[in-house]
Amino acid sequence: MAGRIEDYALIGDMQTAALVCRDGTIDWLCLPRFDSHAVFAGLLGTEEHGFWRLGPAAGSEDPPPAVRRSYRGDSLILESEWDTPRGTVRVTDFMPPRDGAPQLVRIVEGVTGRVPMRSALRMRFSYGRIVPWVHKVDGRTVAVAGPDSVWLDAEAETYGKDLTTYADFTVSPGERVAFTISWQPSHRNPPALPEPEQSLEATEEFWREWVEQCTYHGPYREAVIRSLITLKALTYAPTGGIVAAPTTSLPEEIGGLRNWDYRYTWLRDAAITLSSLLRTGYRDEARAWREWLLRAVAGDPESLQIMYGIAGERELGEAELDWLPGYEGSAPVRVGNGAAHQLQLDVYGEVTEALHLAHMTGLARNDHASLLQLKLIRHLEDHWYEPDEGIWEVRGPRRHFVHSKVMAWVAVDRTIKLIESGDADGPLEKWRELRDDIHRDVCEKGYDQERNTFTQSYGSKELDASLLLIPQMGFLPPDDKRVIGTIEAIQRELSTPDGFIMRYPTSGEDEGVDGLSGDEGAFLACSFWMADDLAMIGRVDEARKLFEKLLALRNDLGLLAEEWDPVRKRQVGNFPQAFSHVPLIDTALRLTASGAYGG
Repeated sequence: MAGRIEDYALIGDMQTAALVCRDGTIDWLCLPRFDSHAVFAGLLGTEEHGFWRLGPAAGSEDPPPAVRRSYRGDSLILESEWDTPRGTVRVTDFMPPRDGAPQLVRIVEGVTGRVPMRSALRMRFSYGRIVPWVHKVDGRTVAVAGPDSVWLDAEAETYGKDLTTYADFTVSPGERVAFTISWQPSHRNPPALPEPEQSLEATEEFWREWVEQCTYHGPYREAVIRSLITLKALTYAPTGGIVAAPTTSLPEEIGGLRNWDYRYTWLRDAAITLSSLLRTGYRDEARAWREWLLRAVAGDPESLQIMYGIAGERELGEAELDWLPGYEGSAPVRVGNGAAHQLQLDVYGEVTEALHLAHMTGLARNDHASLLQLKLIRHLEDHWYEPDEGIWEVRGPRRHFVHSKVMAWVAVDRTIKLIESGDADGPLEKWRELRDDIHRDVCEKGYDQERNTFTQSYGSKELDASLLLIPQMGFLPPDDKRVIGTIEAIQRELSTPDGFIMRYPTSGEDEGVDGLSGDEGAFLACSFWMADDLAMIGRVDEARKLFEKLLALRNDLGLLAEEWDPVRKRQVGNFPQAFSHVPLIDTALRLTASGAYGG
C-alpha cells in the first residue's frame, strides 16, 4: 500500500522524477520523461503495479520506515537512515543530471554493526499494466517491453522470484553497495555501465553550484532554497518547460474523483514559477522558459492554449486507466488533460506579466517575445469580454470570472508599459482606453457594494480566493476599501477552522460552479496569497503567523502538495506542487522586505 502523500521524497534529474517513501520504496517513476508511462505505478495502485524497495531485511513484516531522512545539504540527494537491532544503515538515493541514459542510483552504506538488507525490484511498464521480459545480458539484468528497456546494475548478487528481482546482502561499517537502473530504447545498444560514486559527487556539485546563484539571504532561506530546488527539479531541462507536478491523479479529496494529470506545462504555473526564479537570481531558467514559450506558441498565438506538453506539444488527450484502482481508492486515474483547450483569459495576463518582469530585471531583449506580446494583446482586445472557464479550469458553464478580467487588464497594462519604455510600438492611446474600459467593467459588474467585496463572477454572490491577487497585480491599491473588504470577506467565508483558504465554495453532493461533485482541501497557494495580502494592508503580524502555519504543513523534507485536508490533517493533490512552492517564495520575499518575521 502506498504511503501518505507527505511520506514521499522527491528525487529527479530535470527530465523526470521519482517519489521515495519513508520505508525506502520508490512507488512512482516515469521514464524517460515526466509525461512518459510509469515504470513504478504502485503509488496509484498496489505493489503489483511496480515498485522498488530497498531497506533493512524485515522478513515477512512490512519494512520499517527510516528513523531519519534528509536531503544532503542544499541538494536533491536523499539520505535515509535505519536503526536496527543489528546496527545502523544509510541509503542514498539520487538521479544524476542527465548526460546520456537516465539513471536512478541507490547506494547502501553500513554505519554501525552488520545489517542484513534486501532490494526488491518489480518493474511494470505502461503504468503497471505490462510485465516485462526480464533476463540477463553480459551479467546485467534487463527488463524489456516494446520500445522500452530498463537495465539494473547491482553490486550484489540478484535473483528472480515471483516476477520480482531480489538482492539479499549484508553491510558492515564503511561498506558501500550500489544499485543503478538505467532506461534505454529497447532497440539500442545497452547503456554505459554506471559509475555511482562519481555520479554522486557530480550531482552534489551540480546542486551546490546552482544554489549558490540564489540572491535571497533572508530569515526564511531554508524554506525558499528547498522550494527553489523543487521548482528546478520540475523544469524539463532540454526545453525549459516547467511541469506543474511530477505526478498524476493524486486526489484533491481522498476517495474522490478530482484527480488530474499535472505532468504538463501550464502557462500560468510556468509564468509564476519564472517570476519567482527571476526574483531570486535565476536568469538562465527564465531565458529558457521564454524560448520554450516562443516555440510552443509559434505560428498560432491567437489560439493560445492554457497548457502544453513539456516540449510544446498541443494535443494532451485525456484518458482513464481503469486497471489502476487509484491512490487510496481515488478513481479514476487519468492521464492527459482535457482542460488543455479551455478558454482561460487570465493566462494572457500571467504570460505578459512574466515577460514584463523578465524585461524589467534586465533579461536580454528578445524582439520575438515583444512581438508575441503585442499579438496576444491584439487578440485579447477582441475577446476579453467573453465568458471563460477561469483560473480553476471549471468544467461547468463558462462565466465572466472577475479574476480573468483582472488579468486581462494586467496584460494590457504591462504591454502599455513596454510601449512606454520605447521597446515596442503599438496603439498606445487605444490600449490605454482599453485598459480603462476593462477596469471600469470589473468595478461595475464584479463588485458587490452591499457586502463590500468583489465576487467570483459577474452577478454572482460567491467568493473566490483568486480575488486576493487584485492588489498584488496592481489593479487596485492595497488601501482601497474594496480590496480590504474583499480580503476580509474571503477570510470569513472561505477559511477553514484552522485559518487556511479554500479556492471557492465546492458543491458537496451536487455539482456547483466547477461542474464536479465532491469537495477538496484548502488550497495552499490561496493561503499564501492571503498572507501576502495581509502584509500589504499592514496586518503584518497576522501575515507572519499565517505564513509560519503554512510552513509547518510542509513534510519533513520541506515539500508541499497542492492542498491541505483540514479534516484528515493530510496533504492532498499532486505532489510536489509548483503552484504551492512559488507563492511560498513570493510571500517569504514580501515578509522579509517588510521586516515581518520573528527572531
